[in-house]
Amino acid sequence: MPTINYGKTDIHYCHYVQNRKDIKINVDLVNGVVVYTPDDIDQNKLDQILLQKAPWITQKLDELNEVNTSIEPKEFVSGEKLPYLGRHYRLKVWKEPVQYASIQLKQGRFTAVVPQGWTQDRIQQELEHKLIEWYRQYGHKKVLERAHYYETLLGVEPQSLQLRTQFKRWGSCTPKGDIYLNWRIVMAPIHVVDYVIVHELAHLIVPEHSKKFWHLVKSILPAYETSKEWLRVHGVELHNIG
Repeated sequence: MPTINYGKTDIHYCHYVQNRKDIKINVDLVNGVVVYTPDDIDQNKLDQILLQKAPWITQKLDELNEVNTSIEPKEFVSGEKLPYLGRHYRLKVWKEPVQYASIQLKQGRFTAVVPQGWTQDRIQQELEHKLIEWYRQYGHKKVLERAHYYETLLGVEPQSLQLRTQFKRWGSCTPKGDIYLNWRIVMAPIHVVDYVIVHELAHLIVPEHSKKFWHLVKSILPAYETSKEWLRVHGVELHNIG
């Protein structure tokens, strides 16, 4: 793996050659530092650019080190807490003479019913599947409700808005105006859900992440940076289900 030396710090990076005119640098939790360049890039020039960007790269790496990366999978046992819209509801599991598992949020707690003869491994597997279905069904209703409110404020209307499984994104907006949100976002606090919705709706007006784009987001959500920071620090915790 190629490396540049910045003071006493060694910055390791992955280098990918693409059919492009510019140089792009990504720093994320999954891939670390990734550099995309044109195929005719001179190594000395690339080293100079990376050294110029080194303060920014090291800052991003330091920020990633603050993120909690420990993911403890849910066991789906009575007493365990399950998240929804930023709150944590205790789970009660009942073993009954039924054929299938079910789960619902009722009277301030998640209640699950499972067949009497199932092992804990089977219970864990099936209840996780049922909970994801629940999130996608009821979370979608909440997301649509919030989206309609912000669509009115922004004066936009997406072609569609769907919840999908996405591992590296919280949301995306296609050129045709379809918006896809990561279903895991419904586990986050409502102000974070609102931020992701507004972020993608704003892309219907300003496609790129320019100053104009962030000014638009801030005009709707003045404290959006708090929600953005919450996702940076706590977003990985939303992957302990599914």
